[in-house]
Amino acid sequence: MNLRHPGFVLLLAGLCAAAAFGAGLAPAADVATAQSAAPISVDIDAAAADTPFPHFWEQMFGSGRAILALRASYRRDLHLMRRVTDFRYVRFHGILNDEVGLYRVGKHGAISYNFSYVDQIYDGLLAAGVRPFVELSFMPRKLARDPKRLFDFWYKPNISPPRAYAEWDALVTALARHLVARYGIAEVSRWYFEVWNEPNIGFWGGKPKQATYFTLYDHTARALKAVDARLRVGGPATAQAAWVDDFLAHCHRRGVPVDFVSTHVYANDSPQNVFKTTAPIGRQHMVCRAVRKVHEQIRRSATPWMPLIFSEYNASYANEPDVTDTTYMGPWLASTIRQCDGMVKAMSYWSFSDVFEEGGVVRTPFYGGFGAIAERGIPKPVYDAFALLHRLGTRRLVSPQKSTLVTRRADGTLVVALWNYAPPDGTGAHYTPPSVERPMKAFVLHVRNLRRGARAWLWRVDPQHGNVVSAFDAMGRPAFPTRRQIAALRRAAILPRPRLLEGADAQWRIEVPAHGLALVEIHGLPGLPGLSDRRDDSAGRRAIAASRSTPTNLEGESP
Repeated sequence: MNLRHPGFVLLLAGLCAAAAFGAGLAPAADVATAQSAAPISVDIDAAAADTPFPHFWEQMFGSGRAILALRASYRRDLHLMRRVTDFRYVRFHGILNDEVGLYRVGKHGAISYNFSYVDQIYDGLLAAGVRPFVELSFMPRKLARDPKRLFDFWYKPNISPPRAYAEWDALVTALARHLVARYGIAEVSRWYFEVWNEPNIGFWGGKPKQATYFTLYDHTARALKAVDARLRVGGPATAQAAWVDDFLAHCHRRGVPVDFVSTHVYANDSPQNVFKTTAPIGRQHMVCRAVRKVHEQIRRSATPWMPLIFSEYNASYANEPDVTDTTYMGPWLASTIRQCDGMVKAMSYWSFSDVFEEGGVVRTPFYGGFGAIAERGIPKPVYDAFALLHRLGTRRLVSPQKSTLVTRRADGTLVVALWNYAPPDGTGAHYTPPSVERPMKAFVLHVRNLRRGARAWLWRVDPQHGNVVSAFDAMGRPAFPTRRQIAALRRAAILPRPRLLEGADAQWRIEVPAHGLALVEIHGLPGLPGLSDRRDDSAGRRAIAASRSTPTNLEGESP
Protein backbone atom coordinates (compact mmCIF):
# COMPACT_ATOMS: atom_id res chain seq x y z
CA MET A 1 0.00 0.00 0.00
CA ASN A 2 1.22 3.44 -0.93
CA LEU A 3 0.60 5.99 1.82
CA ARG A 4 1.72 9.54 1.16
CA HIS A 5 -0.04 11.12 4.15
CA PRO A 6 -2.46 10.11 6.93
CA GLY A 7 -5.63 9.86 4.82
CA PHE A 8 -5.06 6.23 3.91
CA VAL A 9 -7.40 3.35 4.40
CA LEU A 10 -10.05 1.82 6.58
CA LEU A 11 -11.03 -1.29 4.91
CA LEU A 12 -13.22 -4.27 5.14
CA ALA A 13 -13.72 -7.92 5.48
CA GLY A 14 -16.52 -9.84 3.98
CA LEU A 15 -18.17 -11.82 1.25
CA CYS A 16 -20.87 -14.37 0.85
CA ALA A 17 -22.79 -15.58 -2.09
CA ALA A 18 -22.73 -12.45 -4.29
CA ALA A 19 -24.33 -11.72 -7.57
CA ALA A 20 -24.60 -13.17 -11.03
CA PHE A 21 -22.87 -11.66 -14.04
CA GLY A 22 -26.09 -11.79 -15.93
CA ALA A 23 -29.69 -11.20 -15.00
CA GLY A 24 -32.47 -9.63 -17.05
CA LEU A 25 -31.87 -8.05 -20.43
CA ALA A 26 -31.07 -4.36 -20.48
CA PRO A 27 -34.01 -2.18 -21.51
CA ALA A 28 -34.24 -1.03 -25.10
CA ALA A 29 -33.47 2.54 -24.09
CA ASP A 30 -30.25 1.58 -22.40
CA VAL A 31 -29.12 5.03 -21.31
CA ALA A 32 -30.90 8.18 -20.36
CA THR A 33 -30.63 10.72 -23.09
CA ALA A 34 -28.36 13.68 -22.53
CA GLN A 35 -26.90 16.19 -24.88
CA SER A 36 -23.87 14.79 -26.68
CA ALA A 37 -21.24 16.12 -29.04
CA ALA A 38 -20.92 14.98 -32.64
CA PRO A 39 -20.62 11.20 -32.89
CA ILE A 40 -17.16 9.66 -32.94
CA SER A 41 -16.70 7.46 -35.99
CA VAL A 42 -14.87 4.20 -35.24
CA ASP A 43 -13.88 2.51 -38.50
CA ILE A 44 -12.81 -1.11 -38.14
CA ASP A 45 -11.47 -3.46 -40.77
CA ALA A 46 -12.24 -6.95 -39.51
CA ALA A 47 -9.47 -8.32 -41.72
CA ALA A 48 -6.81 -5.81 -40.62
CA ALA A 49 -3.42 -6.81 -39.22
CA ASP A 50 -3.17 -6.94 -35.45
CA THR A 51 -0.57 -7.04 -32.67
CA PRO A 52 -0.37 -9.08 -29.45
CA PHE A 53 -2.48 -7.75 -26.60
CA PRO A 54 -1.64 -9.70 -23.41
CA HIS A 55 -3.99 -9.06 -20.51
CA PHE A 56 -1.35 -7.50 -18.28
CA TRP A 57 -3.91 -5.71 -16.07
CA GLU A 58 -5.82 -8.74 -14.77
CA GLN A 59 -3.22 -11.38 -13.90
CA MET A 60 -2.06 -9.97 -10.55
CA PHE A 61 -3.93 -8.26 -7.73
CA GLY A 62 -2.91 -6.85 -4.39
CA SER A 63 -4.57 -7.44 -1.04
CA GLY A 64 -4.15 -6.49 2.62
CA ARG A 65 -1.62 -8.36 4.74
CA ALA A 66 -0.66 -12.02 4.85
CA ILE A 67 -2.64 -13.09 7.90
CA LEU A 68 -5.93 -11.99 6.29
CA ALA A 69 -5.54 -14.77 3.73
CA LEU A 70 -6.63 -17.21 6.46
CA ARG A 71 -10.08 -15.62 6.69
CA ALA A 72 -13.06 -17.15 4.95
CA SER A 73 -14.14 -13.69 3.74
CA TYR A 74 -10.77 -13.13 2.05
CA ARG A 75 -10.87 -16.51 0.34
CA ARG A 76 -14.45 -16.02 -0.85
CA ASP A 77 -13.53 -12.63 -2.36
CA LEU A 78 -10.53 -14.22 -4.03
CA HIS A 79 -12.79 -16.82 -5.67
CA LEU A 80 -15.24 -14.09 -6.69
CA MET A 81 -12.50 -12.08 -8.39
CA ARG A 82 -11.19 -15.15 -10.19
CA ARG A 83 -14.60 -15.72 -11.75
CA VAL A 84 -14.35 -12.66 -13.95
CA THR A 85 -10.60 -12.17 -14.47
CA ASP A 86 -7.47 -14.10 -15.35
CA PHE A 87 -6.28 -13.73 -11.73
CA ARG A 88 -2.96 -15.62 -11.40
CA TYR A 89 -0.90 -13.96 -8.64
CA VAL A 90 -1.67 -12.15 -5.40
CA ARG A 91 0.59 -9.82 -3.47
CA PHE A 92 0.27 -8.74 0.16
CA HIS A 93 2.35 -7.25 2.95
CA GLY A 94 3.62 -8.91 6.07
CA ILE A 95 4.50 -12.55 5.50
CA LEU A 96 7.30 -11.97 8.04
CA ASN A 97 5.10 -10.12 10.54
CA ASP A 98 5.06 -11.43 14.11
CA GLU A 99 1.35 -12.34 13.82
CA VAL A 100 2.32 -14.97 11.22
CA GLY A 101 4.62 -16.50 13.84
CA LEU A 102 7.49 -17.45 11.54
CA TYR A 103 10.50 -16.06 13.47
CA ARG A 104 10.99 -17.23 17.05
CA VAL A 105 13.70 -16.56 19.63
CA GLY A 106 13.83 -18.85 22.66
CA LYS A 107 14.67 -18.00 26.29
CA HIS A 108 18.37 -18.57 25.73
CA GLY A 109 18.53 -16.82 22.35
CA ALA A 110 18.06 -19.89 20.17
CA ILE A 111 16.39 -18.98 16.85
CA SER A 112 13.76 -21.25 15.33
CA TYR A 113 11.13 -21.00 12.60
CA ASN A 114 7.46 -21.94 12.73
CA PHE A 115 5.96 -22.39 9.25
CA SER A 116 2.45 -23.33 10.34
CA TYR A 117 0.64 -20.13 9.26
CA VAL A 118 2.94 -19.63 6.27
CA ASP A 119 1.89 -23.06 5.01
CA GLN A 120 -1.80 -22.42 5.64
CA ILE A 121 -1.61 -19.10 3.81
CA TYR A 122 0.16 -20.45 0.72
CA ASP A 123 -1.74 -23.74 0.70
CA GLY A 124 -4.97 -21.76 0.56
CA LEU A 125 -3.80 -19.59 -2.32
CA LEU A 126 -2.59 -22.51 -4.39
CA ALA A 127 -5.79 -24.44 -3.73
CA ALA A 128 -7.67 -21.46 -5.15
CA GLY A 129 -5.51 -21.48 -8.30
CA VAL A 130 -3.52 -18.35 -7.39
CA ARG A 131 0.23 -18.16 -6.88
CA PRO A 132 2.03 -15.90 -4.39
CA PHE A 133 3.89 -12.79 -5.42
CA VAL A 134 5.93 -12.86 -2.23
CA GLU A 135 6.64 -9.45 -0.75
CA LEU A 136 9.34 -10.10 1.84
CA SER A 137 8.24 -7.80 4.65
CA PHE A 138 8.14 -6.61 7.43
CA MET A 139 10.82 -7.09 10.07
CA PRO A 140 10.15 -9.53 12.94
CA ARG A 141 10.58 -7.40 16.07
CA LYS A 142 13.07 -9.76 17.68
CA LEU A 143 15.19 -9.49 14.54
CA ALA A 144 14.84 -5.70 14.30
CA ARG A 145 17.67 -3.34 15.07
CA ASP A 146 15.02 -1.04 16.58
CA PRO A 147 12.02 -3.03 17.90
CA LYS A 148 10.11 0.22 18.43
CA ARG A 149 10.44 1.43 14.83
CA LEU A 150 6.82 0.83 13.80
CA PHE A 151 4.77 2.09 10.89
CA ASP A 152 1.46 3.72 11.76
CA PHE A 153 -0.82 1.04 10.33
CA TRP A 154 -3.43 -0.41 12.64
CA TYR A 155 -1.37 -3.60 12.89
CA LYS A 156 1.90 -1.69 13.52
CA PRO A 157 4.51 -3.42 11.31
CA ASN A 158 8.19 -3.01 12.17
CA ILE A 159 10.17 -1.21 9.46
CA SER A 160 13.64 -1.35 11.00
CA PRO A 161 16.67 -2.90 9.29
CA PRO A 162 17.75 -6.22 10.83
CA ARG A 163 19.97 -6.19 13.90
CA ALA A 164 22.33 -8.60 12.13
CA TYR A 165 22.36 -9.45 8.44
CA ALA A 166 23.58 -12.96 9.18
CA GLU A 167 20.28 -13.57 11.01
CA TRP A 168 18.26 -11.99 8.17
CA ASP A 169 20.09 -14.14 5.61
CA ALA A 170 19.36 -17.23 7.69
CA LEU A 171 15.63 -16.33 7.85
CA VAL A 172 15.38 -15.82 4.08
CA THR A 173 17.31 -19.03 3.45
CA ALA A 174 15.13 -21.05 5.82
CA LEU A 175 11.92 -19.71 4.29
CA ALA A 176 13.08 -20.40 0.72
CA ARG A 177 14.28 -23.90 1.56
CA HIS A 178 11.02 -24.70 3.29
CA LEU A 179 8.92 -23.48 0.36
CA VAL A 180 10.97 -25.48 -2.14
CA ALA A 181 10.78 -28.59 0.03
CA ARG A 182 7.01 -28.24 0.49
CA TYR A 183 5.91 -27.23 -3.00
CA GLY A 184 8.82 -28.26 -5.22
CA ILE A 185 11.17 -26.10 -7.24
CA ALA A 186 9.06 -26.51 -10.38
CA GLU A 187 6.26 -24.68 -8.55
CA VAL A 188 8.20 -22.14 -6.48
CA SER A 189 10.34 -21.11 -9.46
CA ARG A 190 7.12 -19.72 -10.95
CA TRP A 191 6.61 -17.43 -7.95
CA TYR A 192 8.10 -13.96 -7.56
CA PHE A 193 10.07 -12.76 -4.53
CA GLU A 194 9.98 -8.98 -4.06
CA VAL A 195 12.25 -7.39 -1.48
CA TRP A 196 10.30 -5.15 0.94
CA ASN A 197 7.66 -2.51 0.25
CA GLU A 198 8.16 1.15 -0.69
CA PRO A 199 11.53 1.70 0.99
CA ASN A 200 11.78 5.23 -0.42
CA ILE A 201 9.00 6.51 1.83
CA GLY A 202 7.91 5.69 5.38
CA PHE A 203 8.09 1.90 5.16
CA TRP A 204 11.86 1.59 5.63
CA GLY A 205 13.75 2.82 8.66
CA GLY A 206 17.27 2.54 7.28
CA LYS A 207 19.38 5.69 6.86
CA PRO A 208 20.21 6.74 4.26
CA LYS A 209 17.19 5.02 2.76
CA GLN A 210 18.52 4.06 -0.65
CA ALA A 211 21.94 2.80 0.38
CA THR A 212 20.57 0.76 3.29
CA TYR A 213 17.79 -0.69 1.13
CA PHE A 214 20.34 -1.76 -1.46
CA THR A 215 22.19 -3.60 1.32
CA LEU A 216 18.95 -5.35 2.29
CA TYR A 217 18.27 -6.25 -1.33
CA ASP A 218 21.79 -7.57 -1.93
CA HIS A 219 21.62 -9.91 1.05
CA THR A 220 18.11 -11.10 0.22
CA ALA A 221 18.76 -11.75 -3.48
CA ARG A 222 21.95 -13.67 -2.81
CA ALA A 223 20.34 -15.74 -0.05
CA LEU A 224 17.47 -16.73 -2.35
CA LYS A 225 19.75 -17.60 -5.26
CA ALA A 226 21.96 -19.67 -2.96
CA VAL A 227 18.93 -21.89 -2.29
CA ASP A 228 18.19 -22.26 -6.00
CA ALA A 229 19.21 -20.06 -8.91
CA ARG A 230 15.76 -20.53 -10.45
CA LEU A 231 14.03 -18.51 -7.73
CA ARG A 232 13.00 -15.11 -9.12
CA VAL A 233 13.86 -12.01 -7.13
CA GLY A 234 13.37 -8.31 -7.79
CA GLY A 235 12.77 -4.80 -6.49
CA PRO A 236 13.04 -2.00 -5.55
CA ALA A 237 9.25 -2.05 -4.86
CA THR A 238 9.30 1.73 -4.52
CA ALA A 239 6.47 4.22 -4.30
CA GLN A 240 6.14 6.96 -6.91
CA ALA A 241 8.03 5.00 -9.62
CA ALA A 242 11.30 5.91 -7.90
CA TRP A 243 14.87 4.57 -7.78
CA VAL A 244 14.62 2.13 -10.72
CA ASP A 245 17.54 3.56 -12.69
CA ASP A 246 19.73 3.69 -9.57
CA PHE A 247 18.64 0.20 -8.56
CA LEU A 248 19.52 -1.37 -11.91
CA ALA A 249 22.84 0.46 -12.05
CA HIS A 250 23.67 -0.76 -8.54
CA CYS A 251 22.80 -4.39 -9.35
CA HIS A 252 24.82 -4.30 -12.56
CA ARG A 253 27.81 -2.67 -10.92
CA ARG A 254 27.84 -5.04 -7.94
CA GLY A 255 26.82 -8.19 -9.80
CA VAL A 256 23.69 -8.61 -7.66
CA PRO A 257 21.00 -10.94 -9.08
CA VAL A 258 17.78 -9.34 -10.31
CA ASP A 259 15.07 -11.01 -12.39
CA PHE A 260 12.44 -8.27 -12.57
CA VAL A 261 11.86 -4.65 -11.68
CA SER A 262 8.91 -3.68 -9.48
CA THR A 263 7.61 -0.29 -8.48
CA HIS A 264 4.32 1.50 -7.67
CA VAL A 265 2.32 4.53 -8.70
CA TYR A 266 -1.12 5.96 -7.98
CA ALA A 267 -3.11 8.28 -10.20
CA ASN A 268 -3.22 11.03 -7.57
CA ASP A 269 0.52 10.93 -6.83
CA SER A 270 1.95 14.40 -7.22
CA PRO A 271 3.95 15.30 -10.36
CA GLN A 272 6.63 16.63 -8.03
CA ASN A 273 7.07 13.25 -6.34
CA VAL A 274 6.99 11.19 -9.53
CA PHE A 275 8.58 13.49 -12.12
CA LYS A 276 10.18 16.32 -10.12
CA THR A 277 7.98 18.83 -11.89
CA THR A 278 5.18 21.18 -10.87
CA ALA A 279 3.42 20.85 -14.24
CA PRO A 280 -0.04 19.35 -13.65
CA ILE A 281 -0.72 15.77 -14.76
CA GLY A 282 -4.31 14.57 -14.79
CA ARG A 283 -5.50 11.54 -12.88
CA GLN A 284 -6.25 9.76 -16.17
CA HIS A 285 -2.62 10.14 -17.36
CA MET A 286 -0.44 9.84 -14.25
CA VAL A 287 -0.15 6.04 -14.04
CA CYS A 288 0.92 5.44 -17.61
CA ARG A 289 3.19 8.48 -17.68
CA ALA A 290 5.00 6.83 -14.75
CA VAL A 291 5.00 3.46 -16.50
CA ARG A 292 6.58 5.06 -19.55
CA LYS A 293 9.22 6.76 -17.40
CA VAL A 294 10.30 3.47 -15.85
CA HIS A 295 10.01 1.59 -19.16
CA GLU A 296 12.46 4.06 -20.70
CA GLN A 297 14.83 3.84 -17.71
CA ILE A 298 14.98 0.07 -18.14
CA ARG A 299 15.47 0.40 -21.90
CA ARG A 300 18.46 2.69 -21.34
CA SER A 301 19.97 0.46 -18.63
CA ALA A 302 22.57 -2.31 -18.98
CA THR A 303 19.65 -4.81 -18.82
CA PRO A 304 17.08 -3.44 -21.28
CA TRP A 305 15.23 -6.78 -21.39
CA MET A 306 14.33 -6.67 -17.69
CA PRO A 307 10.60 -7.39 -17.07
CA LEU A 308 8.69 -4.50 -15.49
CA ILE A 309 5.94 -5.18 -12.95
CA PHE A 310 3.96 -2.37 -11.37
CA SER A 311 3.11 -4.28 -8.20
CA GLU A 312 0.72 -1.56 -6.97
CA TYR A 313 -1.46 0.91 -8.85
CA ASN A 314 -4.92 2.40 -8.50
CA ALA A 315 -6.76 5.64 -9.21
CA SER A 316 -6.11 6.84 -5.65
CA TYR A 317 -3.78 6.07 -2.75
CA ALA A 318 -6.26 7.62 -0.30
CA ASN A 319 -9.83 6.74 0.60
CA GLU A 320 -11.85 8.68 -1.98
CA PRO A 321 -15.39 7.29 -2.26
CA ASP A 322 -16.16 9.26 -5.44
CA VAL A 323 -13.20 7.57 -7.09
CA THR A 324 -12.65 3.92 -6.18
CA ASP A 325 -16.27 3.11 -5.24
CA THR A 326 -18.01 4.50 -8.32
CA THR A 327 -18.47 3.99 -12.04
CA TYR A 328 -15.70 6.56 -12.56
CA MET A 329 -13.37 3.57 -12.40
CA GLY A 330 -14.60 1.95 -15.63
CA PRO A 331 -13.36 4.64 -18.03
CA TRP A 332 -10.28 5.26 -15.87
CA LEU A 333 -9.28 1.59 -15.97
CA ALA A 334 -9.93 1.20 -19.70
CA SER A 335 -7.95 4.35 -20.49
CA THR A 336 -5.07 3.17 -18.31
CA ILE A 337 -4.97 -0.18 -20.10
CA ARG A 338 -4.96 1.53 -23.49
CA GLN A 339 -2.09 3.84 -22.57
CA CYS A 340 0.09 1.25 -20.78
CA ASP A 341 -0.17 -1.51 -23.38
CA GLY A 342 3.26 -2.65 -24.58
CA MET A 343 5.29 -1.10 -21.76
CA VAL A 344 4.79 -3.45 -18.82
CA LYS A 345 4.78 -7.17 -18.04
CA ALA A 346 2.05 -6.93 -15.41
CA MET A 347 0.15 -4.39 -13.32
CA SER A 348 -1.23 -5.35 -9.91
CA TYR A 349 -4.42 -3.49 -9.02
CA TRP A 350 -4.40 -2.56 -5.34
CA SER A 351 -6.54 -4.34 -4.25
CA PHE A 352 -9.04 -7.08 -5.12
CA SER A 353 -10.90 -6.93 -1.78
CA ASP A 354 -11.81 -4.60 1.04
CA VAL A 355 -10.88 -7.33 3.51
CA PHE A 356 -8.21 -4.90 4.56
CA GLU A 357 -7.18 -3.33 7.87
CA GLU A 358 -4.37 -0.84 7.39
CA GLY A 359 -6.52 1.91 8.87
CA GLY A 360 -8.38 -0.30 11.32
CA VAL A 361 -11.65 -2.21 11.31
CA VAL A 362 -14.04 -0.94 8.67
CA ARG A 363 -16.76 1.45 9.82
CA THR A 364 -18.91 1.61 6.67
CA PRO A 365 -19.03 -0.38 3.42
CA PHE A 366 -18.46 2.32 0.80
CA TYR A 367 -15.80 4.69 2.09
CA GLY A 368 -13.39 4.71 -0.85
CA GLY A 369 -11.59 1.48 -0.06
CA PHE A 370 -9.11 0.13 -2.57
CA GLY A 371 -10.88 -3.16 -3.16
CA ALA A 372 -12.87 -4.16 -6.22
CA ILE A 373 -15.18 -5.97 -3.80
CA ALA A 374 -16.65 -4.10 -0.85
CA GLU A 375 -17.38 -5.45 2.61
CA ARG A 376 -19.76 -8.43 2.73
CA GLY A 377 -18.89 -9.50 -0.79
CA ILE A 378 -20.60 -6.62 -2.60
CA PRO A 379 -19.01 -6.11 -6.04
CA LYS A 380 -18.20 -2.49 -6.86
CA PRO A 381 -18.51 -1.01 -10.35
CA VAL A 382 -14.78 -1.57 -10.92
CA TYR A 383 -15.36 -5.30 -10.41
CA ASP A 384 -17.80 -5.22 -13.31
CA ALA A 385 -15.35 -3.14 -15.33
CA PHE A 386 -12.73 -5.85 -14.84
CA ALA A 387 -15.33 -8.43 -15.91
CA LEU A 388 -16.03 -6.56 -19.15
CA LEU A 389 -12.39 -5.84 -19.97
CA HIS A 390 -11.56 -9.50 -19.39
CA ARG A 391 -13.66 -10.21 -22.48
CA LEU A 392 -11.31 -8.23 -24.74
CA GLY A 393 -9.38 -10.28 -27.26
CA THR A 394 -5.68 -11.05 -27.15
CA ARG A 395 -4.87 -9.25 -30.41
CA ARG A 396 -5.20 -5.48 -30.80
CA LEU A 397 -6.19 -3.58 -33.92
CA VAL A 398 -5.17 0.01 -34.54
CA SER A 399 -7.75 2.56 -33.41
CA PRO A 400 -6.73 6.23 -33.32
CA GLN A 401 -9.63 7.29 -31.08
CA LYS A 402 -8.42 7.78 -27.50
CA SER A 403 -11.62 6.41 -25.96
CA THR A 404 -11.55 3.07 -27.75
CA LEU A 405 -9.84 -0.30 -27.70
CA VAL A 406 -10.41 -2.61 -30.68
CA THR A 407 -9.40 -6.22 -30.20
CA ARG A 408 -9.82 -9.64 -31.78
CA ARG A 409 -10.15 -13.09 -30.25
CA ALA A 410 -8.66 -16.23 -31.73
CA ASP A 411 -12.07 -17.23 -33.12
CA GLY A 412 -12.34 -13.94 -35.04
CA THR A 413 -14.80 -12.25 -32.69
CA LEU A 414 -14.21 -8.51 -32.54
CA VAL A 415 -14.43 -6.96 -29.06
CA VAL A 416 -14.50 -3.19 -28.77
CA ALA A 417 -14.34 -1.13 -25.58
CA LEU A 418 -15.75 2.41 -25.64
CA TRP A 419 -15.75 4.85 -22.75
CA ASN A 420 -16.59 8.36 -21.66
CA TYR A 421 -14.01 9.60 -19.18
CA ALA A 422 -14.91 12.52 -16.93
CA PRO A 423 -13.38 13.68 -13.62
CA PRO A 424 -14.89 12.21 -10.46
CA ASP A 425 -17.87 13.95 -8.89
CA GLY A 426 -15.77 14.70 -5.83
CA THR A 427 -12.37 14.10 -4.28
CA GLY A 428 -11.18 13.50 -0.75
CA ALA A 429 -12.67 11.41 2.04
CA HIS A 430 -16.13 13.03 1.93
CA TYR A 431 -18.62 11.51 -0.53
CA THR A 432 -20.19 13.88 -3.05
CA PRO A 433 -23.35 12.54 -4.72
CA PRO A 434 -23.58 12.95 -8.50
CA SER A 435 -25.18 16.30 -9.26
CA VAL A 436 -23.85 17.70 -12.53
CA GLU A 437 -25.32 16.34 -15.75
CA ARG A 438 -22.44 15.65 -18.11
CA PRO A 439 -22.64 15.18 -21.86
CA MET A 440 -23.01 11.82 -23.52
CA LYS A 441 -20.39 10.55 -25.92
CA ALA A 442 -21.77 8.90 -29.06
CA PHE A 443 -19.81 6.35 -31.07
CA VAL A 444 -20.69 4.97 -34.49
CA LEU A 445 -19.01 1.65 -35.31
CA HIS A 446 -18.42 0.92 -38.99
CA VAL A 447 -17.05 -2.59 -39.58
CA ARG A 448 -15.72 -3.72 -42.94
CA ASN A 449 -15.00 -7.27 -44.11
CA LEU A 450 -17.45 -8.77 -41.65
CA ARG A 451 -19.32 -11.98 -42.43
CA ARG A 452 -22.94 -11.64 -43.41
CA GLY A 453 -25.33 -12.13 -40.51
CA ALA A 454 -22.92 -10.88 -37.86
CA ARG A 455 -24.48 -9.67 -34.63
CA ALA A 456 -23.29 -7.19 -32.03
CA TRP A 457 -23.93 -7.53 -28.29
CA LEU A 458 -23.56 -4.64 -25.86
CA TRP A 459 -22.53 -4.69 -22.18
CA ARG A 460 -22.41 -1.61 -19.97
CA VAL A 461 -21.02 -0.39 -16.67
CA ASP A 462 -22.18 3.16 -16.04
CA PRO A 463 -24.38 5.15 -13.64
CA GLN A 464 -27.42 3.12 -14.76
CA HIS A 465 -25.79 -0.32 -15.13
CA GLY A 466 -23.78 -2.24 -12.54
CA ASN A 467 -23.82 0.71 -10.15
CA VAL A 468 -24.38 -0.54 -6.63
CA VAL A 469 -23.49 2.86 -5.15
CA SER A 470 -26.76 4.36 -6.39
CA ALA A 471 -28.64 1.70 -4.40
CA PHE A 472 -26.49 2.42 -1.35
CA ASP A 473 -27.25 6.13 -1.72
CA ALA A 474 -30.97 5.38 -1.92
CA MET A 475 -30.71 3.53 1.40
CA GLY A 476 -29.24 6.65 3.02
CA ARG A 477 -25.70 5.20 3.06
CA PRO A 478 -26.13 3.19 6.29
CA ALA A 479 -22.89 2.65 8.19
CA PHE A 480 -23.94 -0.86 9.20
CA PRO A 481 -26.40 -2.25 6.65
CA THR A 482 -28.85 -4.88 7.84
CA ARG A 483 -28.70 -8.37 6.41
CA ARG A 484 -31.68 -7.51 4.22
CA GLN A 485 -29.92 -4.38 2.95
CA ILE A 486 -26.74 -6.37 2.24
CA ALA A 487 -28.75 -8.83 0.17
CA ALA A 488 -30.37 -5.93 -1.70
CA LEU A 489 -26.98 -4.38 -2.41
CA ARG A 490 -25.70 -7.64 -3.82
CA ARG A 491 -28.70 -7.78 -6.12
CA ALA A 492 -28.13 -4.18 -7.17
CA ALA A 493 -24.52 -5.02 -8.06
CA ILE A 494 -25.61 -7.59 -10.63
CA LEU A 495 -24.49 -6.56 -14.08
CA PRO A 496 -27.33 -6.81 -16.63
CA ARG A 497 -27.01 -9.29 -19.45
CA PRO A 498 -25.90 -7.92 -22.81
CA ARG A 499 -28.32 -6.36 -25.26
CA LEU A 500 -28.46 -7.26 -28.93
CA LEU A 501 -27.73 -4.09 -30.89
CA GLU A 502 -29.89 -3.05 -33.78
CA GLY A 503 -28.09 -1.95 -36.90
CA ALA A 504 -27.67 -2.58 -40.60
CA ASP A 505 -24.70 -2.98 -42.92
CA ALA A 506 -22.34 -3.64 -40.01
CA GLN A 507 -22.92 -0.21 -38.51
CA TRP A 508 -23.95 0.43 -34.92
CA ARG A 509 -24.43 3.57 -32.84
CA ILE A 510 -23.71 3.47 -29.10
CA GLU A 511 -24.17 6.34 -26.65
CA VAL A 512 -22.04 6.24 -23.52
CA PRO A 513 -22.76 8.48 -20.52
CA ALA A 514 -20.06 10.16 -18.49
CA HIS A 515 -18.31 7.62 -16.22
CA GLY A 516 -19.54 4.94 -18.60
CA LEU A 517 -17.77 1.93 -20.10
CA ALA A 518 -19.36 -0.02 -22.94
CA LEU A 519 -18.17 -3.26 -24.46
CA VAL A 520 -19.34 -4.49 -27.86
CA GLU A 521 -18.81 -8.07 -29.04
CA ILE A 522 -19.30 -8.58 -32.77
CA HIS A 523 -19.86 -12.24 -33.55
CA GLY A 524 -19.68 -13.69 -37.02
CA LEU A 525 -22.50 -16.10 -36.16
CA PRO A 526 -25.76 -15.27 -34.39
CA GLY A 527 -26.28 -16.38 -30.82
CA LEU A 528 -25.80 -15.14 -27.30
CA PRO A 529 -22.14 -15.18 -26.19
CA GLY A 530 -21.10 -17.04 -23.05
CA LEU A 531 -21.66 -15.22 -19.79
CA SER A 532 -19.96 -15.45 -16.42
CA ASP A 533 -22.26 -16.28 -13.54
CA ARG A 534 -20.96 -15.13 -10.15
CA ARG A 535 -22.97 -17.85 -8.46
CA ASP A 536 -21.17 -20.61 -10.35
CA ASP A 537 -17.41 -20.20 -10.41
CA SER A 538 -16.58 -23.14 -12.66
CA ALA A 539 -19.41 -22.52 -15.10
CA GLY A 540 -18.60 -18.83 -15.33
CA ARG A 541 -14.93 -19.39 -15.98
CA ARG A 542 -15.67 -22.08 -18.57
CA ALA A 543 -18.04 -19.75 -20.38
CA ILE A 544 -15.51 -16.94 -20.45
CA ALA A 545 -12.67 -19.24 -21.43
CA ALA A 546 -14.74 -20.64 -24.28
CA SER A 547 -15.46 -17.18 -25.62
CA ARG A 548 -11.87 -15.98 -25.96
CA SER A 549 -8.37 -17.25 -26.37
CA THR A 550 -6.07 -17.62 -23.36
CA PRO A 551 -3.72 -14.67 -22.72
CA THR A 552 -0.04 -15.11 -22.07
CA ASN A 553 0.52 -15.40 -18.35
CA LEU A 554 3.23 -13.93 -16.14
CA GLU A 555 5.56 -16.81 -16.94
CA GLY A 556 5.30 -15.86 -20.60
CA GLU A 557 3.49 -19.10 -21.39
CA SER A 558 -0.06 -20.40 -21.57
CA PRO A 559 -1.38 -22.01 -18.38
